[in-house]
Amino acid sequence: MIVFFFLMIALVVVVAAVTLAVIGGGSEAVLPEAEPDRVADGLPETRPVVRADIDALRLPVAPRGYRMAEVDDVLERLAAELAERDARIVQLTAAAAPPAAPSDAPGHVDLGKGGER
Repeated sequence: MIVFFFLMIALVVVVAAVTLAVIGGGSEAVLPEAEPDRVADGLPETRPVVRADIDALRLPVAPRGYRMAEVDDVLERLAAELAERDARIVQLTAAAAPPAAPSDAPGHVDLGKGGER
């Protein structure tokens, strides 16, 4: 009988503790509002992006995956920088290539099989 009363008192104490924990014990919030995650160390704005910047980039995770706006911003920035680099490579390649010899120039002699004699 004593064991029964002891178990009943323990049950009441546990239920009271759980109730107080759920209610929070007052009008103040138990936990402060969490701030939304943002990219802490995004891509550098003052210089071109290098491989180490991409390796160090960590996108914040939302409850249902990554935040689409954050990922879109990063991808847009990377696409713009890659397009700029591609244009610069084409420009430098064109400037470094030797000028093509005009084959229709007057006085041009083709020494190949079908050339002038």
